[in-house]
Amino acid sequence: MSDVSPLRNAVRKGSGLKQLGGTWGELLAEFLGTFVLIAFGDGVVAMAVAALPGSGRAATSTTIFMAAGDWLLITWGWAIAVTMAIYVGGGVSGAHINPAVTVAFAVRRKFPWKKVGPYILAQIVGAFAGAALVYLLYHDAIDAYNKAAGTGRSDPKGLATYSIFATFPAPYFNGNPVGPLVDQIVGTAFLVLFVVAIIDMRNTAVQANLGPFMIGLAVAAIGMSVGANAGYAINPARDFGPRLFAWLAGWGQTALPGTVDGAFSWYFWIPIVGPLVGGVIGVLIYDWFIGDVLHARTLLAEPTLPGRAGADIAPASEPKRAA
Repeated sequence: MSDVSPLRNAVRKGSGLKQLGGTWGELLAEFLGTFVLIAFGDGVVAMAVAALPGSGRAATSTTIFMAAGDWLLITWGWAIAVTMAIYVGGGVSGAHINPAVTVAFAVRRKFPWKKVGPYILAQIVGAFAGAALVYLLYHDAIDAYNKAAGTGRSDPKGLATYSIFATFPAPYFNGNPVGPLVDQIVGTAFLVLFVVAIIDMRNTAVQANLGPFMIGLAVAAIGMSVGANAGYAINPARDFGPRLFAWLAGWGQTALPGTVDGAFSWYFWIPIVGPLVGGVIGVLIYDWFIGDVLHARTLLAEPTLPGRAGADIAPASEPKRAA
């Protein structure tokens, strides 16, 4: 009997080498990276909402979000989750782990459009699987919290345990989708702006192994600054994958279509559309204000070609003139 798996055996024979070294390998990395993101990101929310109160390590069995420290736990937990996810998959797929990043890179012509759909699908499936793992680990704590709070999963007022998996808007929006939508656009625009700034080697570049850490800090900054409005999903896969799992696990209309008691009835689309729009805006802003300037400076720093004056080098936004 062979001591290697069929997959590894196929790779050794060469039949699977091309697939693993190409798009299939990238999709596996996107799946695993997004899985790690949600396992630790949703995991820290489960800790704050259900596990810490239920374990006797909080004042009561339903004590959550009673102090700024609870929010800091969540923001730093998500930041570390992002960092670890990028470390896991970055060397294979670039660790987009976010459809907003994938689409923004494609719009920027730094990523092929033919891979956008497969990447997004891998991210959503990875997020769904990560949410399933969190539920496996914390379903007892979730049920204990709901029992102590006198709510059920399908109770429209039982948002606390649902918030472990996906996002919802603050009540002060009073059902108006404009506020949460703008919040998601702005938050994701900042995220992608920070990402492209960090990975741009022409800018004040960080060492490659510090890039994931810096992106994690960017996520922490967004969470601390604009996170309370709508839970700072800033990632369609991060919200929709766990939202779909929560719907299947019994949270019903609170998850899909996203009914928030007394306010929203179809919220699920906002953490999808908002980040996709915001990501494109963020990358365009970076290129307009920084990227084109850096590109022009790079061209000006190049050695002058024989027979061509240095002043003949056109700005980055214009084609070069014929000599």
